[in-house]
Amino acid sequence: MKLHELTKQPGSTKTGKRVGRGMSSGHGKTSGRGHKGQKSRGGRGQHPGFEGGQMPLQRRLPKRGFVNVFAKNIVIVNLAALNRSFEDGAVVDTAALYDAGLVKGSFDGIKVLGNGEITKKLTVRVNAFSETAKEKIEAAGGKAEVI
Repeated sequence: MKLHELTKQPGSTKTGKRVGRGMSSGHGKTSGRGHKGQKSRGGRGQHPGFEGGQMPLQRRLPKRGFVNVFAKNIVIVNLAALNRSFEDGAVVDTAALYDAGLVKGSFDGIKVLGNGEITKKLTVRVNAFSETAKEKIEAAGGKAEVI
């Protein structure tokens, strides 16, 4: 069976109601909308969260906390992940981390943390390192370069 050979099951689709096509159609004049009022008019409807004029829930609840719009989104990568994802002598940068699946999405920077052990000699080029991560990379014979 191929996609172009598929057919719809009988009764699975219905023809839409044709409104506004004359009085004899049964859906003429007001086209099933009744007379006047909000629901009879085009472009009708309330915004999401509208509660009929009652104070909506999102306005009744107190606001809490603070959102720092200037915060930078820094992605963290541990040494253990670098050790199992890269070969000895590899250059680890943003593109390599993306390809290895260690970082995803959009971010402002990458920081390597010293969680885990590293046995491979890697050249790591990222935005930041923790002190322990830097020490462990250099002790294994690699380089920790800040970009």
